[in-house]
Amino acid sequence: MRTADLVIHGGSIVSPDCVIDASLAIGDGKILAVGAADTMPDAPSTFDAAGLHVLPGAIDVHVHFRDPGYPTKEDWSTGTAGAAFGGVTTVFDMPNTLPTTGNAEALADKHAIAAARAHVDYGLYGFLGEGTIDNVHEMIDGGVIGFKLYMGETFGRLPSPSTGAMLEAFEVVAETGKRISLHAETASIMARREARMRAAGRCDPLAHIAARPAVVAIEAVGRAAVLAEWTGARIHILHISSADELRPLADAKARGVDITGETCPQYLFLSTDDYHRVGGVIRINPPVREPRNQAPLWSALESGVIDMIATDHSPHTPEQKTRNDIWTVDCGFPGVETQMPLMLTEVSRGRASICDYVRWSAANPARHWGLYPRKGVIQPGADADLALVDLGRKMTIDDNALQSRSKISPWNGRSITGLPVHTMVRGRFVMRDRELVAGTAGWGRSVHRIQEMPPAAPRNTDLTMRRIVERPEGRAL
Repeated sequence: MRTADLVIHGGSIVSPDCVIDASLAIGDGKILAVGAADTMPDAPSTFDAAGLHVLPGAIDVHVHFRDPGYPTKEDWSTGTAGAAFGGVTTVFDMPNTLPTTGNAEALADKHAIAAARAHVDYGLYGFLGEGTIDNVHEMIDGGVIGFKLYMGETFGRLPSPSTGAMLEAFEVVAETGKRISLHAETASIMARREARMRAAGRCDPLAHIAARPAVVAIEAVGRAAVLAEWTGARIHILHISSADELRPLADAKARGVDITGETCPQYLFLSTDDYHRVGGVIRINPPVREPRNQAPLWSALESGVIDMIATDHSPHTPEQKTRNDIWTVDCGFPGVETQMPLMLTEVSRGRASICDYVRWSAANPARHWGLYPRKGVIQPGADADLALVDLGRKMTIDDNALQSRSKISPWNGRSITGLPVHTMVRGRFVMRDRELVAGTAGWGRSVHRIQEMPPAAPRNTDLTMRRIVERPEGRAL
């Protein structure tokens, strides 16, 4: 066996199926071996992980690092520092920056920024909208992890495409095999309800959820699933917030649609009971909903109807989160640093097992986004992306201590049990002993280079927009 760069001894290594006490050897950024201590190769350095659980680093497929365009909210350095402190070793960044990541030029600019500043690995989404369908292939050539389509408006005010344009967009992306992530809320319902409430003088925090009842998600998920089934597009439902949208999600899976879904800590742990406690700080799209939604979301994670945990990390400044009129409060708050501690707290309480958590946070995202087995697993040949966790360590979340530029969240003051104390990305410590390691800005790399999605499986290709427009006149369908 070749010589390693580092051997980690004494930890409990976690997979989706089991926990084993073993050593692991790392060389050239990859895992070389996992096994008994006396079987490890020679290495110039060793690390004592006694008392720690060694997890594959979490993969957060839903973050907003606001860079370029909104540096007072977040940037790639602070956002990925937060990821490192949260045991997150790969992030997928959304395209609603300024400029929007909707063409090759904007994408190249964002790659340059991320490559210079990121502490962890990353993927970049391309914006899929009515005006960017023709840019799909240039964005793929420029290096996207997938595409983001907004069925409902949120920060950045990117216009939602018509259903006709959405169908055409699905047709084009289906032929590439890339996955489309969807903000699945129906724009017209929300706009109408918000306008009527504004006119009536409703500006309290609960007006936000009244404008976006669960039906907006039920309709959007069902509509997206039908279009994906027709075209063969791969889709991912972002930030699942309600029990009600689980039915169209499960029905689509049963029909064989290539559809995945995520939920976020805010929907598992917060509810309308928290609105009066934190006011506009809790405002996010889709909204935090009634307590009755929490247990079904947990059950959907356990059953596999929901595939993964993400955060929708979406920071804003304190001033932007504490306005009296809820309609003027920016939507979102930081989450990439607190997701793992929040979820590990539930592991400590017996709500889920540590193996469940690894499945939701690492293995499933890697599999569904074409990164497995390079990411999301601890085995020979995988990247050495690791979160070394103390499951018994207690802490109180303090907004002022967050790495994010945004020092305001609904998690402030919450007690947690379970904390990543060291984080490694491709064999290098980026966070060690709860301190950011100097010189790791720019260590992160884009994972689009290692992404291997299954072969594309487009359907009804003879009826796509491109085919009917190009069809010779008079030829029968």
